[in-house]
Amino acid sequence: MKAVILAAGRGRRLGPCADDRPKCMVEFAGRPLLLRQLDLLKAAGISDVTVVTGYRAEQIEKHAVRTVHNPQWSETNMVATLMCAAAELDGREDVLIAYADIAYEAKVLRAIASSDAELATVVDRGWRELWRARGLDPLEDAETMKLDGGRISELGRKPKSLDEIEGQYIGLTRVAAGFCAEFVARYRRLDPRARYDGNDLQDMYMTSFLQQLIDGGVRLQAALIEHGWIEIDTARDLEVYREMHRSGALRRLYDPGN
Repeated sequence: MKAVILAAGRGRRLGPCADDRPKCMVEFAGRPLLLRQLDLLKAAGISDVTVVTGYRAEQIEKHAVRTVHNPQWSETNMVATLMCAAAELDGREDVLIAYADIAYEAKVLRAIASSDAELATVVDRGWRELWRARGLDPLEDAETMKLDGGRISELGRKPKSLDEIEGQYIGLTRVAAGFCAEFVARYRRLDPRARYDGNDLQDMYMTSFLQQLIDGGVRLQAALIEHGWIEIDTARDLEVYREMHRSGALRRLYDPGN
């Protein structure tokens, strides 16, 4: 398996701590998020990694990783960023697609790596405890996740009730080698004039693309976990996690040493 890490974002919601660096280079527990993820992948035997850069790309390039640049990083979203590295989805190996603003434990990587589905994404069933720690209102911030057995039938939309949230998408998806060509082809067949959950094609969220695949008959498997990850999206997230880490309370949700 190879990996493509989406690291083009600036991270304006992180405030001053991300002004001079890409979002993925913000430090947590003594290590920048991106380097923390690269360490984990290397320990798991995944050495073929491509990082898609955008804002302050030179800060990533100096770490001697293979990079592909998204020159339109300020105007595009996750799927367009991924497609800058479409050549990596050449069908020779399974491809792990990872957001760069998450940190996760080895058990999360094992959960997605062990799936034999043509398309799978990690789903955290214990998400509500993480959202409480972050001080977030689930109906305002969380997204729908509807499961049908081990298959996902809906994700990424605004929920009307907690019953529509059976877990949370974390930003870690695996495309099997045999499905890579079709994965890219289905994106390229999308109507560039259409709107996707309110966004145009260039600004499409990854969850919107995954929903398009589901609606087109693709089976999206849920790789289920219970905790073992965090998302650092705002300055408050960073403050909360750092305090929880100092007190030892974070270990239940995410252990930086694992």
